[in-house]
Amino acid sequence: MLRYFPNDPVGWPGLAAMALGFLAFFAALLVARTRVKRAAAAPVSQSAPITRLWIVVQGIGIGVTGFGPIRIEVGSPSGKSIVEGVIVALLMAAAVALFNASSRAMGKNWAVVAQTRSDHNLVETGPFKWIRNPIYVAMSFFMFAMAIAFGHSRNLIVAVPIFALGTWMRVVREEGLLRAQFGAAYDDYAARVRRFVPGLF
Repeated sequence: MLRYFPNDPVGWPGLAAMALGFLAFFAALLVARTRVKRAAAAPVSQSAPITRLWIVVQGIGIGVTGFGPIRIEVGSPSGKSIVEGVIVALLMAAAVALFNASSRAMGKNWAVVAQTRSDHNLVETGPFKWIRNPIYVAMSFFMFAMAIAFGHSRNLIVAVPIFALGTWMRVVREEGLLRAQFGAAYDDYAARVRRFVPGLF
């Protein structure tokens, strides 16, 4: 089966950047969870448990990116592996910074499963001023960094559609909750701010 997931040789710079980036991303996730636990949370007013399914689908997409053996170059790093390391470092830095800024802007509103609370605020600050789903953009940066670091760029042919499906279904349900909670205010926000790419998409 592994022959369907061919891979390219990679050097240690990209792998090191990926490892450090993963630790930083995990730390940012823990900080976000701690921030929510410390806040005085109001009761949940709406929830969409079905998003757990689409979280799993997103995870499968990211998992497919990392599937297969990693061929590590021996000896001194080549110019190619150094460039790859720089790209991986930049993608992971962007992923961590975007996630951290987004979860900080959301504050007590941040949750893994789509839900709103009785005192929920429509967040339009931080990265949400430019795009409506910055955390999913951060996750895509993570996925592309992994593909480059592991030499699994071809895996993206399968991984991207799976990740995109999970992301889209989560977005649909989350937007439904926000529209039900905020009505015209959310419609106005959605008309001004794109979902994933500022001014485009």
